[in-house]
Amino acid sequence: MYHKLLLEDKVRVPPQRLGEKLKTVILEVLQEQLEGSIDKEIGIFICVTKVLDVGEGEIVPGDGGVYYDVRFEAMVLRLALQEVIEGMVVETTSFGAFISLGPIDAMLHVSQISDEYINYDEKNARLICQESKRYIGVGDVVRVRVVTLSLNEREPRDSKIGLTMRQAGLGTALWLEEEIEKEKEKEGQVSGAVKEKAPEKAKSKRKEHASGE
Repeated sequence: MYHKLLLEDKVRVPPQRLGEKLKTVILEVLQEQLEGSIDKEIGIFICVTKVLDVGEGEIVPGDGGVYYDVRFEAMVLRLALQEVIEGMVVETTSFGAFISLGPIDAMLHVSQISDEYINYDEKNARLICQESKRYIGVGDVVRVRVVTLSLNEREPRDSKIGLTMRQAGLGTALWLEEEIEKEKEKEGQVSGAVKEKAPEKAKSKRKEHASGE
């Protein structure tokens, strides 16, 4: 889930930028240092949005920079096992699709797309279900569930996030629309069957009543 947080940190402003607008410099330094990074307690940093307060600067002997205590706002992504989240397909391969969750990509293996056999259409960058002909392709927004989660703070690119769509309520927007239509059809069929049986029950009750007389 995405969160907007108020955080505090000590930020070093390099000596060559001390003459510039302080809040602007601190914002850019925070964005460069944090965006795309991972803190297991805080989450995956998406962006630093605003610098709120800047304390007095501190000088460290032998260091030309100045250190400031800073309060700032940031957007982060916190993931949990079994969480349902939406992302965008950014790449397809013969073994699955890479799903962008914003600051980080996750893996949707072919075995987790559907119960059907999956064909890879390399020309159109699509993974196609053999029987239903449903597919996912680059640019599609998908609803998925997190089934494996291993975050690496030192090397965010080495983090492993595994996803699945093999459950009800998951898939592309088109898949979900199709599921809703199927449910409506089922409800309509059940409702129709109940109405057809109702007169038969009424007749049988009348017969019973007549025999009782």
